[in-house]
Amino acid sequence: MSFSDIKKLREAGKLEEALQMAQQNLEAQPDNIWNKRAIAWVYYEYLKKNALPENFSIFKENLIKIKELNLPEDENMIFDNSAWQVGSILFAINKTEPIDYVKINELFVIIREFHFSKPSEAYSFLYKAFHKAHQTWSRYIEFVDWWGFDNFRSEDYLKEEYKEKKMMSIAEQAYIAYAKKLLEGELIDPRSQERKIDKSKIQEFLPILETIIEKHPDYQYPPYFKAKMLLSLGDGENGLSSFLPFAKQKKNDFWVWELMADFFKDDKEIEFACYCKALSLKTQEDFLVKIRQTFAGILIERGMYNEAKTEIDKVVETKSRNEHKIPGQIISWTNQNWYKSATAKQNNKDLYSQYLYQAEEVLFQNIPEEIIVVDFVNKEKQMLNFVQNKDKCGFLKYNGYLDKPKTGDILKVRLQNDGKSEFYKILTVKKADDTVTSPAVKTITGIFRKREEQNFGFIEDVFIDQVLIDKNNILDGQKRDVKAILSFNKKKNDWGWKACWVSNKVIAE
Repeated sequence: MSFSDIKKLREAGKLEEALQMAQQNLEAQPDNIWNKRAIAWVYYEYLKKNALPENFSIFKENLIKIKELNLPEDENMIFDNSAWQVGSILFAINKTEPIDYVKINELFVIIREFHFSKPSEAYSFLYKAFHKAHQTWSRYIEFVDWWGFDNFRSEDYLKEEYKEKKMMSIAEQAYIAYAKKLLEGELIDPRSQERKIDKSKIQEFLPILETIIEKHPDYQYPPYFKAKMLLSLGDGENGLSSFLPFAKQKKNDFWVWELMADFFKDDKEIEFACYCKALSLKTQEDFLVKIRQTFAGILIERGMYNEAKTEIDKVVETKSRNEHKIPGQIISWTNQNWYKSATAKQNNKDLYSQYLYQAEEVLFQNIPEEIIVVDFVNKEKQMLNFVQNKDKCGFLKYNGYLDKPKTGDILKVRLQNDGKSEFYKILTVKKADDTVTSPAVKTITGIFRKREEQNFGFIEDVFIDQVLIDKNNILDGQKRDVKAILSFNKKKNDWGWKACWVSNKVIAE
């Protein structure tokens, strides 16, 4: 029977008859390409019919038969169609508990000799299917090396949508997963869980990762993994410069600061500040066990036993609540004399707050600090107006950065502005010490002159409002010290000086 006859039987669902006829033709003329094609498509129908985990043995048997036909490389159609069925059964296998990695490995070994169209929708689907198992699949790196990063289609670099939610593209997922596996290393001792990182492979992958970072600056995580890989190679300086743009975007995630601390192992003060910043952020306690334990060790080295006990007790509390095993190091610490005599605090928030500025400064160290003066504070909205000089003033939201700011405070800041409004976003901020001066602040001594029939007055050119007059019992003709700040008078459309503080002591003439 001819190819078309076998096709008709196949399309009619008469697979056994189609297979019998195709086998007869192939036995008669084993090198005839049409005979090979005819039986290949019958095998494909069996794949399609058995693409379920419970029918894996039949599926595998027919997949091997397609492979053993040794079809030429230009027979892409049968291979591409087979890719859809392989992907389908792989997705199903990944939904089983536990996942059968033996089956995944067997499929990989068979199809690696198939001649798929590259790039193609079918080939990308095949990637997605194998990628589904990447977290615990030991041959994932081997698979990706075979599949090839250069085989992604342009569509594979676009965000996907699932249940009305935007998801990162499969390409970005692939680069991240591969980087994770490289950093995780190969398991060399199952008993001790000891792993070995292949540094040469990391060096090979870095230029590939750098290309994706350059072409897709909207991808958030590749710079993070580039930094981690550079750090694993001992190149902390370049790793940090790669990591900073990512860290700025994710600065409210504790693990960003945990990694940041790794870059400053040789600068113990900054390392300490990074741990403080990490633990200051609102995070579910279950995620903080490891970093609290690490930080406790640093506190012990510094002799800060009360603070160390505070961190240790939180680890014990979390582990006990989840009925998890308490780490041996934690048990060892709790048996030591210093722990028994130390007093745990409710938390270490006061300690963390002392180091927040030092940690945040790392992110924005390339931006120069500015000196500004607080002009007005709205406690209810936690906003403040500031002035730097006659050319720069504005307002900002200070909650989470400053505790009880007041008019006249001199601040050291790094600010961000969209260039379209007077609203500024705080990058770093701290109150300046008494040695810092500003052209927007002056202190003078002079005679108070009250305006007739008005509730205000002046000391020289400094405006004194009714609140300060009443608070300090200021009378006309008295000599007082006054601290003033530069202020814009909207009614007069001009700059002037207004008092933010007046001494309550009268200076004798």
